[in-house]
Amino acid sequence: MNKVIIIGSGIAGIASSIRLAKNGYSVKVFESNSFYGGKLHAFEKSGYRFDAGPSLFTMPNYVDELFELCGENPKDHFLYFKKNIACNYFWEDGVRLTAYGDKNKFIDEVEEKLGVPKQKLINYFNRSKNKYDLTAPLFLEKSLHKLETYFSKDTIKAIFSLGKYDIFKSLHKVNEELLEEDHLIQLFDRFATYNGSNPYKTSGMMSLINHLEQHFGTFLPKLGMVDITNSLVGLAKRQGVEFILNTKVDEIVVEDKKIKGVKCKSNFYDSDIVISNMDINPTYNMLMPNQRKPKKILSSEPSSSAVIFYWGISKKFEELDLHNILFSKDYFKEFDSIFNKGKISKDPTIYINITSKDIATDAPKNSENWFVMINAPHDKGQDWSKLVDQLREDIKIKISHNLGIDISKYIEIEEVLTPKTIQFKTQSHCGSLYGPSSNNRLSAFFRHPNFSKKIKNLFFCGGSVHPGGGIPLCLLSAKITTDIVKKTR
Repeated sequence: MNKVIIIGSGIAGIASSIRLAKNGYSVKVFESNSFYGGKLHAFEKSGYRFDAGPSLFTMPNYVDELFELCGENPKDHFLYFKKNIACNYFWEDGVRLTAYGDKNKFIDEVEEKLGVPKQKLINYFNRSKNKYDLTAPLFLEKSLHKLETYFSKDTIKAIFSLGKYDIFKSLHKVNEELLEEDHLIQLFDRFATYNGSNPYKTSGMMSLINHLEQHFGTFLPKLGMVDITNSLVGLAKRQGVEFILNTKVDEIVVEDKKIKGVKCKSNFYDSDIVISNMDINPTYNMLMPNQRKPKKILSSEPSSSAVIFYWGISKKFEELDLHNILFSKDYFKEFDSIFNKGKISKDPTIYINITSKDIATDAPKNSENWFVMINAPHDKGQDWSKLVDQLREDIKIKISHNLGIDISKYIEIEEVLTPKTIQFKTQSHCGSLYGPSSNNRLSAFFRHPNFSKKIKNLFFCGGSVHPGGGIPLCLLSAKITTDIVKKTR
């Protein structure tokens, strides 16, 4: 039986452990924290429960697939429901828009509120679907770094359709040309933030991201986002995976360009295969400092990060739902601040997630648990304490203006997460949320592969490698990685 060690229990690491254990591998997962899930965990404070990290759940079939792979009914272990409202949008000029889960209802809403003809949005959605259908078999489901990928029927079809992808236009340019109306352009520009990128730089191909949300829908686990982690850890354990918490891996041991195992303090653990679910930068710089590094990849621009305020709010706001966006007046200026100046805009876009809207026990009676996230630059040594103090006041003013009520007096409790603390807690390079940014138009081809070309039996999964960050892509990363592992057996 081949031994596998996985470094990190992020969602991709957990999924990889399940897939390999099901195929007869002996799997150990080492986690430096006292909890599972990496960014995808939760905490409680004064009667409020907060999902600490990712708050958007799409493509739940990728989670279900893991249970089905192991011969289990996912509904026996993991329950979720589809949201009727994907997101509520607010603009400073008073415009409000509800993105309904029903596509036709949303199209009607856009026509009524923004005066955009239905066919314009229908055409946009069809274009996004076409991009997704053509590119998913190549960019999302297979390794871009294996020669055999390029000889499949799907790949050949995708390559001959390159002209339809808008690769050499920015996402903003595509939205500007196809949508024309300013509010709608900003709404669809925001999908660049789903992988921590700048809509004015990232490829127009990224318009396919909205297809994942609008076509397939947004969902919420009945026990909160952390239940994705908890249910999959339970599945992994039933498959025989051993999790070792509070244990930091200090070194990946390599001899003659082949994996031998890992070291944790003075202990050595032998293994035939090592999979790093850590960010690619600390994997090389901290765990393999003497091995040759892919310098160009490691020097890639990190994705954006975030400042998150976790607020216990002693009031209910009927105009808010699970997902809410309060847009900035000047989107270009906001992203210029983040990516070019390393600063947070004075007028940032604000995302508010409130799980107590659907899970009553997440907050005390007549109260709400607010996860308030602001896109931020990655950590460059900024004075985050000073920035947070100013940001707190700026966003309280902005939220109060949009809701028509001073929210300050309703904030009962607060916890804050910054790019610096994100880096400390999750080993994410510079606190970036999605590994390298996708601001380069060909960035999909420049992410680190899911395997090492220099070291035999060393593999990688997670948001910093192909195909990218976010829950669905991390789960796909696990599938790609483990498929390669099984082929090398």
